[in-house]
Amino acid sequence: MTDQENPITTTDAGIPAASDEYSLSVGADGPLLLQDHYVIQKMAQFNRERVPERVVHAKGSGAFGYFEVTANATPWTKAAFLNTVGKRTPVLARFSTVAGEQGSADTARDPRGFALKFYTEEGNYDLVGNNTPIFFVRDPSKFSDFIHSQKRMPDTDMRSNNAQWDFWSLSPESLHQVAFLMSDRGTPKTYRNMNGYGSHTFMWINAQGEKFWVKYHFKTEQGIENFTDADAKTMMAEDPDYHRRDLRTAIENKNFPTWRLEMQIMPFKDAATYRYNPFDLTKVWPHSDYPPVTIGRLVLDRNPENFFAEIEQASFEPANMVPGIGPSPDKMLLGRLFSYPDAHRYRIGTNYLQLPVNQPHVEVHSYNKDGAMRSQHSGNQPVYAPNSYGGPKADPEHYTDPSWATSGELLRSAYTLHAEDNDFVQAGNFYRHTLSAIDKDHLVNTIVGHMSQGVDRFVQERALKNWYQVDSELGTRLASGLGLAPVLTATGREKQNQ
Repeated sequence: MTDQENPITTTDAGIPAASDEYSLSVGADGPLLLQDHYVIQKMAQFNRERVPERVVHAKGSGAFGYFEVTANATPWTKAAFLNTVGKRTPVLARFSTVAGEQGSADTARDPRGFALKFYTEEGNYDLVGNNTPIFFVRDPSKFSDFIHSQKRMPDTDMRSNNAQWDFWSLSPESLHQVAFLMSDRGTPKTYRNMNGYGSHTFMWINAQGEKFWVKYHFKTEQGIENFTDADAKTMMAEDPDYHRRDLRTAIENKNFPTWRLEMQIMPFKDAATYRYNPFDLTKVWPHSDYPPVTIGRLVLDRNPENFFAEIEQASFEPANMVPGIGPSPDKMLLGRLFSYPDAHRYRIGTNYLQLPVNQPHVEVHSYNKDGAMRSQHSGNQPVYAPNSYGGPKADPEHYTDPSWATSGELLRSAYTLHAEDNDFVQAGNFYRHTLSAIDKDHLVNTIVGHMSQGVDRFVQERALKNWYQVDSELGTRLASGLGLAPVLTATGREKQNQ
């Protein structure tokens, strides 16, 4: 492009700029002048380029695409974007690590966030999950403590394996997810080669008012591929942005990543007598109990044009649920309904939903008003309800509140009463029935290596007692690797045989 074809540089107000290179000064070596508004604007804007990074899921990437319905879902939900086979809905996806900061390496051992925004005809629907069907804790009261144990310590400003294992060993509900994390599933090869899960239990409601409990499973059509611990560490040095680069390159080459959406669907009444608490985020529903049903396909086919505007400023919040979809009694989900939108108001501003990437593709009629950076408004619409002057009105018949009945005393408790509610059986099943012999070797080596780096002996011993209750063979192998005498408790024998 020649100089004659270049657009003219302007200030942010659109006024032509005098120079791209030189400030206005008194003489060649004189002081700069405050009246050089363009230079002042450039410096002031530069000082404000960053927004606070996400406290969790800070390092990530994303792309746009669509979700296509491939099977009839109307027996279970009246959600409009799922009501017709062949219907396509625009989608934004964001993938991320959990504990790392903005500049951290993509291939670090960590769960991966798997967040989706569906721009539906009934408003935005956000599904915010991970590449694992479970999580470390089941109660939001412990979430910030868990994250603090994984982040930098106040005295050294460095991460601490000892803090991680101290928390995990005192929180046995975390064992199932820690087993996933320390296996090769903790180091997926690419974003394209991992599954995504809604993780929580959600409610679906059909047009007849019938309710179902559901779980979302997005199965990669590229196939599951993981790095070994050694390969992941090598790639951390070679290309810290490996996952980000891989996703963008694949889409540029029209090798569009795809996932198949499979739903586990539980009749509403089954929850009360199911053998596990179906709302416990640390547990799965075995597929033998509720076989997955395929209903759609996710395709990513467009890279962001501007990473900051469309990925860094993207907001996802589980509270965004369209008619036909609702929450469950999952305590972690209920806590996230508040915490996610609250985080966005702090990080990117009160009117974050007016940013183009977050705007719904339908008209908004709301009584919310004003606040910093509000660019859209409702003119002279009344600012209160009810009113006599033509303001919007809610439609209770269109939107059926998702609800469930409950009763009892106020209490702070981990469980409702279900036959197999303990913190060890599913982690043991994962070790015994899901992992191959090589996978088991990698799991043992990774745990031993991680626990050998700065973890106090008494924390190792406490963690080891938990692993014995997961599986006696696993406990014995870890004890050998850590140089601790194997001591299998009666509780351990009892639990690992379930």
